Amino acid sequence: MPKPNTSQSRPRKSKAERPVEAPEEYRLQKFLASAGLGSRRKCEEIIRSGRIMVDGEPVDNPGMNVNPLTQIISFDEERLKPQPHKYFALNKPKGVLCTNHDPAGRARVIDLFEKERVRLFPVGRLDEESEGLLIVTNDGEFANQLAHPRYRIYRTYRVQVVGDPKPEQIQQLKQGIYFKEGKFKFVNVHRAGRQGRSTFLEVTLGQGHNREVRRLFARIGHKVMSLERIAFGPIKLGKLKSGQYRPLTDGELNELREMLVRNRQTLTPTPEKTPRPRKPSPRAEGENKREGDRRPASARKSATPEKKRIFRKSKSNSPVSRKK
Repeated sequence: MPKPNTSQSRPRKSKAERPVEAPEEYRLQKFLASAGLGSRRKCEEIIRSGRIMVDGEPVDNPGMNVNPLTQIISFDEERLKPQPHKYFALNKPKGVLCTNHDPAGRARVIDLFEKERVRLFPVGRLDEESEGLLIVTNDGEFANQLAHPRYRIYRTYRVQVVGDPKPEQIQQLKQGIYFKEGKFKFVNVHRAGRQGRSTFLEVTLGQGHNREVRRLFARIGHKVMSLERIAFGPIKLGKLKSGQYRPLTDGELNELREMLVRNRQTLTPTPEKTPRPRKPSPRAEGENKREGDRRPASARKSATPEKKRIFRKSKSNSPVSRKK
C-alpha cells in the first residue's frame, strides 16, 4: 500500500498567517535617513536643532535608539514612517534649485517629483545655471556614499567656454589650482569641438565643490558659457529630455553598488596623527642604556661612580714660587 504524501496532508501556513517580527531598535539618525530626510550627517544636524520629537518629547541625541512601530517619531510635527527606497535620474533644467528650502519661492528639483509622494533629495548639487544629470533619491546612506569624494564616483560634464584654451592651460587644470577650499583639479579633460569663438570640452571631476568647474575655467581666463552634466559614474544622461526623470534600472543600481564596494576595498586608510617623537637628551640616552634597571633615574645617578676631577697646579703653588 503506498504511503500517503505527507507534504500534501500537512497544511502549510500562508505568509499572511506567519507572525511578523517587529524590527529591532536602531539609531534615530539612521531612521531619519531611511524616512527620507537626507544623509546621516544632515539628520544629525536636524536632531540637534530640536525639530525631532519622540512620543511628543523633543530630543537632541542622534545616537538614541527608537522603534518606529511602538513610538511616534515626528519632524516639525509631522509623523515619520520608513519609506521604500526610490532612485531616479533627472535631467535638471536651468533655473531650478537643488535645495529643498528656498525662502524666495523659486523652482526646486523636488517640485518636479510631486506625484511620487515621498521625501526626496538630490545627490550632490548643480548650480542654478547648470543643467543635466542629477540623481534623486530618499536613500540617505546611499546618497552620502555617492557624493563623498573618497568613493571616487566621478562626474562628467560637457562645457562650452569662451575662446580656445591652450594645451598648457589644459595641463594646468589637470594638475590642479589652489583655492581657499583646497586644490581643485580635473581628472580628465579633452576637447569636443569648436563653435565660432567658443570651445566645447568634456571634463571629469572626482569631487563636487561649489561651482568648481566654473571657477577653474575662470582662473585660466576662459568663462563658462554653458555647463551640462552628462554622466554620474556609470549612469548616463542619454536622451532624457530637460525636466524629465526616470527610475534607475536594477542593472544601473547594481553597477553603482558594485563600484562603491570595489572603491571601498581600495580605500587608503587615513594615517592617524601621532606626536612627533622628541629627541632624547644625551643624559637620558645614557640612562636608557642601562637595560633592565628599573630604578628611578635619581637612584641610578647616585649609583654611578663620579669621574675623578683633575686639578692643575698653578704656578703660585709650585716650589719655585714658594721659595720666592
